Amino acid sequence: MTSPASSPVPARRAPRGDRNFGLLTAAAIITNLGTSGALIAAAFAVLESGGDAGDVGLVAAARTAPLVLFLLIGGAVADRIPRHRVMVAANALNCVSQAVFAWLVLTGSAELWHMMVLTALCGTGQAFFGPASEGMLMSSVDGEHAARAFALFRMAMHGAAIGGAALGGAMIAAMDPGWVLAVDAAAFAVAGLLRAFLDVSHIPGRAAGGGLLSDLRDGWREVAGRPWLWAIVLQFSVVVAVVGAAEAVYGPLVARDQLGGARPWGLALAAFGVGTLGGALLMIRWRPRRLLLAGTLCVFPLALPSAGLAIPLPVTGLCAVMFVTGVAIEVFGVSWMTALHQEIPEEKLSRVSAYDWFGSVAMVPLATAAAGPVESLVGRSAALWGCAGLIVLVTAGVLLVPDVRNLTRRGTVKGIGAPAAAPESADAESPVGRLG
Repeated sequence: MTSPASSPVPARRAPRGDRNFGLLTAAAIITNLGTSGALIAAAFAVLESGGDAGDVGLVAAARTAPLVLFLLIGGAVADRIPRHRVMVAANALNCVSQAVFAWLVLTGSAELWHMMVLTALCGTGQAFFGPASEGMLMSSVDGEHAARAFALFRMAMHGAAIGGAALGGAMIAAMDPGWVLAVDAAAFAVAGLLRAFLDVSHIPGRAAGGGLLSDLRDGWREVAGRPWLWAIVLQFSVVVAVVGAAEAVYGPLVARDQLGGARPWGLALAAFGVGTLGGALLMIRWRPRRLLLAGTLCVFPLALPSAGLAIPLPVTGLCAVMFVTGVAIEVFGVSWMTALHQEIPEEKLSRVSAYDWFGSVAMVPLATAAAGPVESLVGRSAALWGCAGLIVLVTAGVLLVPDVRNLTRRGTVKGIGAPAAAPESADAESPVGRLG
């Protein structure tokens, strides 16, 4: 009998994949344009209502807590009922919560507890939306198109996020942050409407299951039975937490104390954003045969920003490091999504995605909370070198897993249920596909 870790999963072909791809991409661009500006607006809304940095942190934590709490449930729900319905319902929740947030800010009646509750509702919506969205995206492309589609989708999302942050910042400088929140609410409404028209006729019907807990256990068995999967999820539980602490806590402090203020750090973050666009563009053309080996090797550069801040590098050097890091993380991201698309059964995509997301976000609050005490204990430079060392250590450890080194891209398969074709060459090109 073939083990879960090695059993091939046929590639999936969506009869209307191009239509779904277009709808998913358009909706993602719209929501990223709105949300990137809204995150900035929420912080300024807290400050303009009389709050301090601690209050901004409380509002941010209010968004993260339900995300961690409900992610696994969201993944199970998205594999149980049509995913586009989950996405639309989550968009509706986010639309209403942001609209109320905007109204309270614009009328000057927003209190801290209002903002925390409304932000928590946004986090809850994201917990259900994320796994459903990723599952919908992966079920809408076939093996031949997947990698290039994922790269195009991620490039569109990153471009929208960069543009949204710039637009949001400009709007906040010119008007009340409540208007930026109102734009975000409208963006969720439009995106939800687009997602309501997704075609799910190509997705097989779900067999009656044993309940939500049974679905969660089934998803866990899928993760635990694949060494490459759980190893990388564990790796990124450390990597994302460490990068979050370095860039959210130490980066602004180094910029303030040693680089001349907020502007250099803003330039470095912009360089990272440009790097992600470059990495996505690279992955449209490059198709590494050993997906996870190529992706994991590109995690090592994520240690560079922490090391650059520890030195610290001058602004030009830091921007160069952040650009390289942006390129590298996109190589990993596209390779990782392609591996999940290739190896995970369609009916379990959202549950596996939820465990992946959970691993990535669960330790972030702990790491950011510990950043200050660790700096007091060992010093900022030592803490940053420690961040870089942890990234290198866990990434080297993942390379010891044979499946990470050896999992290869398989050939194109037309139609659900067909046998897998022979592996493609490393530099083969494929037509444009779609990621949702």
